[in-house]
Amino acid sequence: MTTPPFGRHAVAMITPFTGDGALDPAGAQRLAGHLVDRGGCDALVLSGTTGESPTTTDAEKATLVRAVVEAVGDRARVLAGVGTNDTRHSVALARAAQAAGAHGLLVVTPYYSRPTQDAMVHHLRSVADATELPVLLYEVPARTGRGTALTVDSLRRLAEHPRVVGVKDSAFDLLKAGLVMAETDLAYYSGADEMNLPLFAVGGCGYISTLANVVGPQVRSVWDAFAAGDPETAAARHRALLPLIDAVMNEVPGTVAVKALFRAAGLPGGGVRGPLLPADERHTARLAEILKEAISACAAAGSDRVVAPQDR
Repeated sequence: MTTPPFGRHAVAMITPFTGDGALDPAGAQRLAGHLVDRGGCDALVLSGTTGESPTTTDAEKATLVRAVVEAVGDRARVLAGVGTNDTRHSVALARAAQAAGAHGLLVVTPYYSRPTQDAMVHHLRSVADATELPVLLYEVPARTGRGTALTVDSLRRLAEHPRVVGVKDSAFDLLKAGLVMAETDLAYYSGADEMNLPLFAVGGCGYISTLANVVGPQVRSVWDAFAAGDPETAAARHRALLPLIDAVMNEVPGTVAVKALFRAAGLPGGGVRGPLLPADERHTARLAEILKEAISACAAAGSDRVVAPQDR
């Protein structure tokens, strides 16, 4: 299996806010410790989509990195999301993340402007050139636009950069992912929980999971079974999580669902920033019920890492 540059069990961490909507660095530190020590995560990805990067300031992003790096020390890798649709802005964010202590960068393909493949390659190389940190490319065409999907040839070219080490793959294109893994040394992380096990099967080295905010041990248990040579148990655990994946990612935005569950569990999170709206009590109760059912189903599938909601 490919040696993972940023661990195998990464969480797309939410960004905690205080009651008045300000950044909550102390809450972020508490949550980061929880996700590493209780959630089984060996990497934390900050300021991604789940982390509400479109509505946090550059200063808040840097403060968040400093707080989380201080909290987890050498127990986990910390990646900072720095991708925008403005090359100069992305370069500035990358340099600020390095100064704040990040261990790596997550760089999404540029959105809205509809750049050509050559332009996207130039943009991503420019960000990789800006610091000494390793870079994880982020492909998520459902959010950035269909035209922002990198081709196999573009990924080959980007793989030649010494600091471009992998891909967070939310492109739902196993053919492309398999071809790139066969032809380059790029490490592939699943960026969509429903694709974790399928990507493992074709050579993926790990995941960056929204679901791991709330069921980190259960998400990890799928990989553990697969790596132990037990695909049947891995598949059973994967299927056990699918109703929760559907509820968290499709009924409301993932950030909204995670923060609702954290609020119910007394964990740091706070509200969401507009244009997002918080989940109401009815939907929060529904999410909590589906969460309990998923944990029970995962236990029935042989998980030895189950953590009850009241213990989280």
